[in-house]
Amino acid sequence: MQLVKRNTTSPAVLVLAPISAVLFTLLISTLLVLWAGAPVGQTYGLILQGGFGSVFALSETLTRAVPLILTGLAAAVAFKARLFNIGAEGQLYVGALAAVAVGGMHGGTGFELPAALLFVLMLLAAALAGALLLLGPALMKARLGVDEVVTTLLLNFIVLLFVSLMLDGPMKDPTAMGWPQSVALLADLELGKLIAQTRLHTGLLGACALAVLIWVLMKYTVLGFDIRAVGTNPRAAAFAGVPVTRTVVLVAMLSGALAGLAGAIEVAGRTSYLTLDMSPGYGYSGIVIAMLAGLHPLGVVAASMFVAGVLVGADSMSRAVGVPTYIADVIVAASLISVLVATLMTQYRVKFK
Repeated sequence: MQLVKRNTTSPAVLVLAPISAVLFTLLISTLLVLWAGAPVGQTYGLILQGGFGSVFALSETLTRAVPLILTGLAAAVAFKARLFNIGAEGQLYVGALAAVAVGGMHGGTGFELPAALLFVLMLLAAALAGALLLLGPALMKARLGVDEVVTTLLLNFIVLLFVSLMLDGPMKDPTAMGWPQSVALLADLELGKLIAQTRLHTGLLGACALAVLIWVLMKYTVLGFDIRAVGTNPRAAAFAGVPVTRTVVLVAMLSGALAGLAGAIEVAGRTSYLTLDMSPGYGYSGIVIAMLAGLHPLGVVAASMFVAGVLVGADSMSRAVGVPTYIADVIVAASLISVLVATLMTQYRVKFK
């Protein structure tokens, strides 16, 4: 048995591939639900109801989707240029730290800035912090051939240790009764609510707008063409005149900036201060979302809604039928594997000898 490249892909294969991916995911999840001794129909119904079945449930899903959209975009942009950014988690935290440094420690400086200007500076600081964190691994890859997977992954742990140092040191909130958390943002810098009495904030609109802008950038600009060329074949792109090193650096700055913005918006929209447990792994989940979306910026929005809905719905489902919430992680992982295999089978066919 071997895989053979398809000369053409028929419409039937393109239709059956995503259907097969969905059926495979449902099969794996159903077996696990049965193993847990829970009713399958009720379990799936509770997941849907918990994630999308009410205004409150939908608002929680959309709230959790906001950082996932931004980290998913960060991964999608980087992966498109074959820059495997595994450090979005650290970039998110360093962005949040920069946002608090600008927006929470502004008082007592002897001068006051308008809230609108300070908000812009806060976002710029977060984006710049995330971009600079990824710039080093990108340059090391472009100039020295150092594997960026290792460097970006290890930087996550370094950043978390640095954040812990800051939360127990110069940025610690003196009113937190010893709890390691940062000072809070100024009230004027917090994002407004889209739905009253919920946690859903206007950061959702900003994240969706950024997804549209990234799509336009990738599809209609010279930089977007250069990114796709470098991602397809860097040697051929260099031979054709594409500035490979410059493109990789620009992609790194953009990817890191998006992840840094995720941290700033999470602080300004949901928590108003920084803690070490602010992110339950948004940076790593962004990689899964980017792959589920096929690295398409608009697909990232849809994939983020799906993953957020499953995670939020699994919480309420677990309380009702006693199935562990880890079923949500299995559903997301099975979805990723099935989508990758289905995509592969649209390009190759199995040939039996």
